[in-house]
Amino acid sequence: MTFRIRAARATDLQPLYEMAKLTGGGFTNLPPDRKSLTAKLDRAAQAFGNEADGDAKDLKDELFVLVLENSATGEVRGTSQIFTNVGRQWPFYSYRMATLTQHSKELNRTFRAEMLGLVTDLEGSSEVGGLFLHPSERAGGLGMLLARSRYLFVAMHRQRFGDKILAELRGVIDERGGSPFWDGVAGRFFGMSFQEADYFNAINGNQFIADLMPKHPVYIAMLPESARSAIGLPHPSGRAAMRMLEEEGFAYEGYIDIFDGGPTMTARTDRVRSIAEAREALVAHIRAPEGNGGVAKALVATGRLADYRCTFAEVAQGQDGLVLDPVAAAALGVSVGDTVWHVSR
Repeated sequence: MTFRIRAARATDLQPLYEMAKLTGGGFTNLPPDRKSLTAKLDRAAQAFGNEADGDAKDLKDELFVLVLENSATGEVRGTSQIFTNVGRQWPFYSYRMATLTQHSKELNRTFRAEMLGLVTDLEGSSEVGGLFLHPSERAGGLGMLLARSRYLFVAMHRQRFGDKILAELRGVIDERGGSPFWDGVAGRFFGMSFQEADYFNAINGNQFIADLMPKHPVYIAMLPESARSAIGLPHPSGRAAMRMLEEEGFAYEGYIDIFDGGPTMTARTDRVRSIAEAREALVAHIRAPEGNGGVAKALVATGRLADYRCTFAEVAQGQDGLVLDPVAAAALGVSVGDTVWHVSR
């Protein structure tokens, strides 16, 4: 069974909607709402149809939606998203942890207070998000394929993306589907539950945060223990994703999601491993690679914008170009003489 990544199409609405219903909440980029998902697919179609890379100093706010497809049956079994330039359509808010140190000579004591400040530091960054893999397919490294195929897409369309890239991980959600962090912080100012706020944000954007969120720093010591203990922690289902991000060169630098307190991971775009190590090559042979240690497992991608495709492959570097296994070549739709991008698995 071979899977490939391809650009999402309008006809993918139903499988995306069915997967959105399985997310369990707190998944802003994949809301279980047909109207919102249709708007996402329409926005992605505009981005995939825009051939002009433009000036790197004037990045557009584009969204690319990718899907994981069983190349034999055509079934869609996963999805992920890439945002080129967050904060253009509406402000991109985060909390950032900071420490205020004060000293009292009379008491001869130094006090360090940890605080959360509302910031828009990450505006202008690119973002990878919206990754969801159908529960029945969570084996065989397909989550890795979904995640890392985005970095190959960035490498192949580098001018469309910013110098910094981020990934927001879903935070701790309790057994009721609520967020201890939301209940202890923002929920006190909005008069709505986490589920209501998260859904409203997914459908309407987060301008209501700018309207109602207190602008003064929040002292962490004044929060309930349930909220304090959730700060910067990923949802249990996101721990593997956090490790993958760290392996790519992302780091947690104190930025957290304003809704559920989950960690926001950041990296310099050109230092992300799968971007920095991606290489362009000519397909010289389509056959089973062989050799003394020269065969490598890789992610291989081809195609520009709406024609983008990516899959796992076995490759070898020959004197006249890349040797690519026939199954991967068929999934990608490439022939001898075509150009592909690849990075080691």
